[in-house]
Amino acid sequence: MTIAVSIDASKTEHDENFPVASFLIAPRLRAPILSFYLFARAADDIADHPSLSERDKFARLDSLEQTLLGKSDRAKVALSLRSVLMDRGLTPTHPLDLLTAFRADVSKHRYADWDELMHYCRYSAMPVGRFVLDLHGEDRSVWTYSDALCSALQVINHLQDCARDYRALDRVYLPLDAMRTCGASVEELGAAKSSPALLACLKSIAEKNARLLPEASKLPLAVKDTRLGLETGAIVRTAQRLTALLLTRDPLSERTHLSRPAALANGMQGAAATLAARLTRRSDFSRSGRGR
Repeated sequence: MTIAVSIDASKTEHDENFPVASFLIAPRLRAPILSFYLFARAADDIADHPSLSERDKFARLDSLEQTLLGKSDRAKVALSLRSVLMDRGLTPTHPLDLLTAFRADVSKHRYADWDELMHYCRYSAMPVGRFVLDLHGEDRSVWTYSDALCSALQVINHLQDCARDYRALDRVYLPLDAMRTCGASVEELGAAKSSPALLACLKSIAEKNARLLPEASKLPLAVKDTRLGLETGAIVRTAQRLTALLLTRDPLSERTHLSRPAALANGMQGAAATLAARLTRRSDFSRSGRGR
């Protein structure tokens, strides 16, 4: 039986919190990154589909995996990524890790604590950055910084969409122990506005997430590829700005996303700051070399 996996995407790369293969990335690498992104979007849309049964969702995710591994050609979006992996000599580890997260999304609707949420991010977010780094030929020593950035972005998304995830999918990524500590309940996510207890919980999670950003901020200077440094600099700045919004606003009743013009301006500021820092470091290194 042929399993259809062509589900309309809920959003495109232009709707994300962060740049996806923007003009800052080397042109030769943009298409491979978009292939990975479209694969991830297809899997995400399957896991979140409102009318598919759990059985059907797992079957479609299995079809993505089978096509990715060359056991089938049924899932076109996976065919494209399979070709990229073969052409670039990359393993399917990172997209397979993503499928682990999306399978969890099908049946797991609650997270007990921060550690459990970070374990989810290990599969839902970290593989994205790791794939991009591998594609650029970066050393694995920078994975730590990328993992922190990708996890922070994932939690930012969870906080922004906490009400929608609960109402549409009965899925709650907010750590349950944090909710208990603040005296908040899951059911409060269905309200039009956060209660003081829920708002305190959301702020506490945003504060904990903010502690990932100092490590994440090392990535733009740690990567060897200048254009990737600028891209990640833009993403880090965006994560910082969104975190600031989440520390002061209620995601249930206030805007916690950046408008497209604001996102562009914010990203360009981050890229410019990264470029200046990289040039300064290079200049300092050159002077140090002449001094010897």
